[in-house]
Amino acid sequence: MDVISLVPLAVLGALLGLDTVSFPQAMLSRPLVAATAGGAFAGSAAEGLMLGATLELIALETLPFGASRYLEWGSASAVGGAFFASSSVTPAGALSLAVIAAVTTAWVGSWSMVRARQLNARMAAQSRGALDAGARGAVVGLQLKGLGVDLIRGFLLTLAAAVAFSPILQVSTRLWSLDEGTSRAIAIALAAAVAGGAAWKLFHGSIAARWAFLLGLVSAFTVMAAA
Repeated sequence: MDVISLVPLAVLGALLGLDTVSFPQAMLSRPLVAATAGGAFAGSAAEGLMLGATLELIALETLPFGASRYLEWGSASAVGGAFFASSSVTPAGALSLAVIAAVTTAWVGSWSMVRARQLNARMAAQSRGALDAGARGAVVGLQLKGLGVDLIRGFLLTLAAAVAFSPILQVSTRLWSLDEGTSRAIAIALAAAVAGGAAWKLFHGSIAARWAFLLGLVSAFTVMAAA
């Protein structure tokens, strides 16, 4: 991945990071969408889609609501999708390494969102008088500042992750010793285990939910077999 491609990728990561919480919350930051877009930027949307499907299994564990701290998958998935797509010429280990890069970036993104919220709180405190008075300009200005902070956060996060992981993944891919099939099987099996645990937490207390899950699983395998 050359330096010129990093800025468009960082812009994509900024927009996807913004979608996670701030605007427009249109599910564009889901790994399936974000990684596909990142892969498309690197020349292969199909490779990005494969990485996104794997990350989506892990992201099922995330419950983004309230004041809880959760992984920021939008920017991270774009980075992972771009790396996996750009590593398609040497695929052995590329999926596993892209997953590691994406999860690490998502964790750092979680930390960055907390810092962004703290900055938003300080800006709100500085405008307390105008907000208490109901000044429209203060409310709109504070909203725009918050959006700007989140946009910059996503841009810097994506750019930093791309710069940091690019040389690491290139070297690691060349040194990877496991074959492609085994490497992908391990990565997908671990992701599926995380998804299974997340699903169990949601439906283990309801018999109807268990049957609905089983029906969906059988239907999915039936469609896959028919295809």
